[in-house]
Amino acid sequence: MSIQYLSNEKGQVAAVQLPIEEWELIKMKYPDIDHLDAELPEWHKQLIDARLDALEKNAELIRPISELMGELDK
Repeated sequence: MSIQYLSNEKGQVAAVQLPIEEWELIKMKYPDIDHLDAELPEWHKQLIDARLDALEKNAELIRPISELMGELDK
């Protein structure tokens, strides 16, 4: 993949440019990529807030992801 990195005046990478053919391949592999920056629906935000509140109130229920993966491997 031939990628070009574009820098701002401070030398920080500010953008990435790639050939359209490669972009089309990425879009075929990940069809929802054009919607990644879409606004979350209000009900999603409310659900996330409710789950975060529940976790805050029951912090002892939070476990490392490694434990979950171990349970799933059984």
